[in-house]
Amino acid sequence: MLEIQGYFHLVQGDFLLDLKFNIPSQGVTAIFGASGSGKTTLLRCIAGLERAKPGYLKVNNHCWQDETRQFFLPTHKRPIGYVFQEASLFPHLSVKKNLKYGLQRTQLTKRKVIFDDVVELLGITPLLARNPNKLSGGEKQRVAIARALLTSPKLLLMDEPMAALDDNSKAEILPYLERLHAELSIPILYITHTVAEVMRLADYILLIDKGNLVGSGTLSEILTRLDLPLSHLYEAGVVIEAKVIEHDEEFHLTYLEFSGGRLSLGREDLLLHTKVRVVLNARDISLALENEVTSSILNNFKATILEVAEESPGQLMVKLDVAGTLLLTRITKKSWFLLKLQVGISVYARVKSVALFNSSDNTSY
Repeated sequence: MLEIQGYFHLVQGDFLLDLKFNIPSQGVTAIFGASGSGKTTLLRCIAGLERAKPGYLKVNNHCWQDETRQFFLPTHKRPIGYVFQEASLFPHLSVKKNLKYGLQRTQLTKRKVIFDDVVELLGITPLLARNPNKLSGGEKQRVAIARALLTSPKLLLMDEPMAALDDNSKAEILPYLERLHAELSIPILYITHTVAEVMRLADYILLIDKGNLVGSGTLSEILTRLDLPLSHLYEAGVVIEAKVIEHDEEFHLTYLEFSGGRLSLGREDLLLHTKVRVVLNARDISLALENEVTSSILNNFKATILEVAEESPGQLMVKLDVAGTLLLTRITKKSWFLLKLQVGISVYARVKSVALFNSSDNTSY
């Protein structure tokens, strides 16, 4: 598999960025960390806007920087698209002319992205004649993303593209970001400090703290590592990919299939065999020693306890294996002792709530 490989050492005042990384050159890689952790500095190094010394960057076997040879590819020669927190559109140009500016930055022979395809992908056809001052925040960001894509980049860099948006604008733009993830082969590096965005969009995660890389891996690996902070946040949980297998019209349910079995949730207007992302929060999963058929909870799965970590004097986070799918559950220490739980034993994971992305559903079953 082709990779993006890099090492940057950069001092900025009292801040030191010092990290080495290897990430797949496909899908969405979330660069996650608190404000001031170095996320934007890392992205600027990748873009060539900052020159780290020592520094090294190789993208799909093409060297962009190697300070051992005093080689540094300038920003304008790097095939990247960059989307900032603010849309930064030209206010005196219409949406169409803003997009044409992005298109004209790339030589005709090197253009890989078609204008009409991008406009359709981001739903901006009705906006083409407008000026930026007539657009909402979400509309401006969609235009900014389209303009970046029309440069035919081999790598798309997105620096918290929803940070400046209100909740309504975020809700508007998220489905389009999901379409980018689903329909484009261009790898995306996406900065965020919001767990919900990570769960909804990411395939891979770089976890950064104080300029250092503290963890990297697939979405499932990082979300379920009990030695990392993501598994101990209030929003802790996992994202699983499932397939729509049946609609139950009598009980108004939709059934999804994943490696661990079948999930039930409220009736969704989804085509059969469609793949969807489902989030299962640790706070919505409880444990039982038996498969209680008298319970009102429909989603029960046989699981093995893999690992346990203390969260507070009275609470534990437990990692489970459900036929190859990892889950997390947050339980009290008292429950652990009353049920005589231990690593390696079999239990039943009772999923009280299922949240389906692209849906308002988040209901108990």
